[in-house]
Amino acid sequence: MLTSITEGILCCLTGKVASLVLPLESIEPSDGFEFVEVKPGRILRVRHIIPERQPVVTEEQVASEEKKDGDDDDGSPEDCNESNTGSSVHCKRKITVYRNGQLVIENLGDVLHSEILQCQNGDLEPCSTVEVELADYKEMPSSPDPNLVSPPVPPPLGEQKPAPPPRRRRRKPKRTVQIDSKRVISSCKGTHSDVALFFVHGVGGSLDIWGSQLDFFSRLGYEVIAPDLAGHGASTAPHIAAAYTFYALAEDLRAIFKRYARKRNILIGHSYGVSFCTFLAHEYPDLVHKVVMINGGGPTALEPSLCSIFQLPSCVLHCLSPCLAWSFLKAGFARQGAKEKQLLKQGNAFNVSPFVLRAMMSGQYWPEGDEVYHAELTVPILLVHGMCDKFVPMDEDQRMAEILLFAFLKVIEEGSHMVMMECPDTVNTLLHEFFLWEPDMSRKDRIKTDTALSDTLHTLKINKPLEK
Repeated sequence: MLTSITEGILCCLTGKVASLVLPLESIEPSDGFEFVEVKPGRILRVRHIIPERQPVVTEEQVASEEKKDGDDDDGSPEDCNESNTGSSVHCKRKITVYRNGQLVIENLGDVLHSEILQCQNGDLEPCSTVEVELADYKEMPSSPDPNLVSPPVPPPLGEQKPAPPPRRRRRKPKRTVQIDSKRVISSCKGTHSDVALFFVHGVGGSLDIWGSQLDFFSRLGYEVIAPDLAGHGASTAPHIAAAYTFYALAEDLRAIFKRYARKRNILIGHSYGVSFCTFLAHEYPDLVHKVVMINGGGPTALEPSLCSIFQLPSCVLHCLSPCLAWSFLKAGFARQGAKEKQLLKQGNAFNVSPFVLRAMMSGQYWPEGDEVYHAELTVPILLVHGMCDKFVPMDEDQRMAEILLFAFLKVIEEGSHMVMMECPDTVNTLLHEFFLWEPDMSRKDRIKTDTALSDTLHTLKINKPLEK
């Protein structure tokens, strides 16, 4: 604590901030770590684990294989045929934004179910129509001036008539979005060579927070990719605030995604990392097969808070860094014991310089990522929420599940904000079941058949003559 205060005072006097994030020279490529230069002088550390069964395939080879429709695939014929199967889902919905700030979503396509997924559900029922109010809508007062409007004169008692029904005012839509497409959703196994898993951490974290997940899924044969965001972990930390805006970080992850992407990619994001997964899923709908959002919050546009402790000067934040680390431990974990402290240290979480932390919080500006932006996604999404999370309320993830087209909300009661570190076995099992999950569209046919049969029986019962 005394060391942090002394360094903070020197920081204020000299006007320089010590950068705590530097590339680790001791890491070798054989450990599964790579350093990727996404831009000149902007280097990200990436942990990339390729199963031994799978040879390294370049982007040119992937493009040529797609043109051949998988005829000359390097994998075994069984794996190739199995990975190409799937269920075709009709993604159809109408999104209407009205001038009064109301958002109406009409789901006109297929409805997916998630009976095979474990853990507690978020108490959400599939609904054909969703009506919500936009989060950024500000109602403008439009009441008339009472001095200019004369009060109504009541009619005589003998001439009173029943009041006519109120006329329903026709709402004028401000914007309408139509979605009508087909999507093939298939089971993604570790034996499939066209599947890749991307793990994206949030503010103050690093790729090390995914240690349990990376080891678990790599042992199952999955190809896993986990980058350190700029200024985090062992990536370079530019001393310029513009390097940590949402758009700058999103372009970094776009470069990482294009470098390692396969035919079917699954994005797993935590906290702020969920926004980048949403961005990539919106930009590359044909390449992103499934998405997992862990404690990501509601489907609202990002806007930095002006009344935040992170708006303080970097030198002040440097003095407060021990207090901030303790506050993060208390709010990010359901328990604050020695195990959680060790997890926080091993995960290299919240070990960023005050300048990077301040720039990250101030750079969270993404006005495009509103409710409509999220409603346009057609990819299946698993929402994982820790019941004890003090950063993200439960109702935000519930609102996200209402907005998304195909969303399954699962709640882990003993977990908090860092649920993948607190409950690794539960999270790994839940994610693996979602990866293997494939919609059973035969149930839809059974429902239609049962409905038609019920209507037929009902008609026969009505038309049947009475027996004498």
